[in-house]
Amino acid sequence: MLYYIFRFLESYNIPGSHLWSYISFRSLLALIFSLVISAWFGEYFIKWMKRRKIFETERDPSIDPFGVQKKGVPTMGGIIIIVAILVPVFLLGRMRNIYLILMIVTTLWLGFLGFLDDYIKIFRRDKEGLKGKYKIVGQVSIGFIVGLTLWLSPDAVVRENVNVVNSDHEVVVKHKPEAVKSLQTTIPFIKNHNLNYSKVMSVFGKNKVAAGWVLFVLMTILVVTAVSNGANLNDGMDGMCAGNSAIIGVALGILAYVSSHIGYASYFDIMYIPHSQELVVFLCAFVGAMIGFLWYNAYPAQIFMGDTGSLTIGGIIGVCAVIIHKELLLPILCGIFFVESLSVIIQTQWFKLKKRKGQRVRVFRATPIHDNFRKLDSQLDPTSTYILKSWPHRPFHESKITIRFWITTIILAAITIITLKIR
Repeated sequence: MLYYIFRFLESYNIPGSHLWSYISFRSLLALIFSLVISAWFGEYFIKWMKRRKIFETERDPSIDPFGVQKKGVPTMGGIIIIVAILVPVFLLGRMRNIYLILMIVTTLWLGFLGFLDDYIKIFRRDKEGLKGKYKIVGQVSIGFIVGLTLWLSPDAVVRENVNVVNSDHEVVVKHKPEAVKSLQTTIPFIKNHNLNYSKVMSVFGKNKVAAGWVLFVLMTILVVTAVSNGANLNDGMDGMCAGNSAIIGVALGILAYVSSHIGYASYFDIMYIPHSQELVVFLCAFVGAMIGFLWYNAYPAQIFMGDTGSLTIGGIIGVCAVIIHKELLLPILCGIFFVESLSVIIQTQWFKLKKRKGQRVRVFRATPIHDNFRKLDSQLDPTSTYILKSWPHRPFHESKITIRFWITTIILAAITIITLKIR
């Protein structure tokens, strides 16, 4: 809204109005606005929740080796995050931009899905919350909508990068002059690192392009669902998910910025995506909201984000990566989320497999993996055998686990960025 007002004022040569045409100005302003809104609104939201005694289901202190009892802590903090993201975006973003619209729809859709889950847990006293199948349907639906929109929208186009030998026999990166619908995506550590989904589906012959778009939509569904669930599993310790997501948001912001700038896109040999700079505004608001939320969510937490926040955060990360054609970098960038999900899958499937043979065998002391690092021997099931029982040798306080997971995510984010030059 403010963007259009000041652009109108610029036509009358009003001093300072030209600043709103700079993506850097609007992005940093969005970060500041979202951080302030998150911190300011968070205080009132927490007080409001406490007055109405809307608390998280009491967490059993026995699962924590340090006996931390988290009682009377409000949840649904994801509402703070969503408000802190959307208000600056509506004020500073170009609302006609297809990519910004997709990000807003994703935020509202998954925010509502997470809200339903938290509502059932709190007001209906059902610890299971929304049934898993309904969560999956909601995640698959938004993934399908995003994938289909990127397929059919005439505004979702790219200028593909190609390597050309110049007169000095040097290989230089050029971008095709026309913006087209593209099925290419960036893959790490490979020279000329673009993968074309239509080539993967070349078995379909003349229908390979249509088959490639179907594969792209299915990949979008997989990415959105997987990252959303991974963020949900990572939300198990104070500040864990918010801190990791802020770091991931910074890395995605860098990737979105270089993808929207033809000079940097040439330097990094990646596709140039016109108009994707609005994603930088959104991601700066996202990072500001995460940092502002940490003001209250860092140990000891005054509020939990709940599924309202975690499902939304994961969806935002997944959709943004798909839009800038960097979804295959997510296993590195979101390595923590990936490992959290993988640990649960391994633990569950291995236990089921051994149970059929009359054995009770678990791989980890506890899952998701972050719980493995704070589990005491006395808290283990005496009727079960643990393959990694001696790892770790001693439990850690959750604040130490959280900081170490943040450090790991910083390293993974750095690796993700440098993969653009390592091939």
